[in-house]
Amino acid sequence: MTFFGFLVLLLIAAICGSIGQALAGYNLGGCLVSIVVGLIGAYIGLWVAKQADLPRILEINIDGKPFPVIWAIIGSAIFTLVMALLRRGFVGRDR
Repeated sequence: MTFFGFLVLLLIAAICGSIGQALAGYNLGGCLVSIVVGLIGAYIGLWVAKQADLPRILEINIDGKPFPVIWAIIGSAIFTLVMALLRRGFVGRDR
């Protein structure tokens, strides 16, 4: 993967992570956290799609590597919800 392709991948992951956090109604952090949430969300979303035997929808090829945009957004929302519930359980409702 080229450097430019890697930057495009990070940008798309950040956008997917931000949309997933917005859908979940909880913000885990800034831009770097959105990138991580987007990448983790892609793995979670693809796993959910594979378990439910669903097709890959709206994949973007970056230097020959497919990135599942829709499943990354869905997985990001799931990951954000789980993290919000865990944080509420450990930290409490006041924070």
